[in-house]
Amino acid sequence: MNDEDKRDRQMLELLNELRVALPGVQFLLAFLLTVPFAQGFERITRFEKTVFYGALLFTAASVVFLIAPSATHRLRFHQRDRTFVIESANKYLIAGLVCLAIAIVLAMVMVTSFLYEHWIVIAGPAVIGLMLVVFWFLRPLVRG
Repeated sequence: MNDEDKRDRQMLELLNELRVALPGVQFLLAFLLTVPFAQGFERITRFEKTVFYGALLFTAASVVFLIAPSATHRLRFHQRDRTFVIESANKYLIAGLVCLAIAIVLAMVMVTSFLYEHWIVIAGPAVIGLMLVVFWFLRPLVRG
């Protein structure tokens, strides 16, 4: 396999990964953007409001990072700079996944804090956070 074929395969794999991640993060952002307008939002605590805002910011950052490869590809496509596009897209995708993982945990904290007032506010999001770290980052890096 020559370098050009390898870059073509890498680009296709990257695009397929983005197709999986983008709908989820866009759905989360859409949900978070509607929450403040829902009945009952005025009853949330200052802590819940702060956690909500953090989830919103990290989700928006995730959207930026996950859409950045498309923008990079579009702007660099005619310069035949596929290596740069693939390398930067890989970094953007990882950054987007980190932001998305944080946003998911914060959204879980916000919802569980609204529903409950005991240990589950931390336990549920902590389990999800641990799962995200293990399955999204540790397991792929360790290759075990």
